[in-house]
Amino acid sequence: MTRKYIDCREVPSDSHCTVAIAADTDEELLEAAVQHAVAVHQHEDTPEFRQMIRGAFHEGTPPVEAPAHA
Repeated sequence: MTRKYIDCREVPSDSHCTVAIAADTDEELLEAAVQHAVAVHQHEDTPEFRQMIRGAFHEGTPPVEAPAHA
């Protein structure tokens, strides 16, 4: 099983969010990422949004340093 992550630092935002979330399963990562996006960034939980979130998953663990384009 490969660990996966999603990193808010990859998406420019007014809040300059630095949260990165990692999990062992796609389902667990998706639920945590959607909960964060809805609660913190006021996104709407829709099937299209969930698909977009899945598209931002990376294998491995988040880097310590912020991505260069953040």
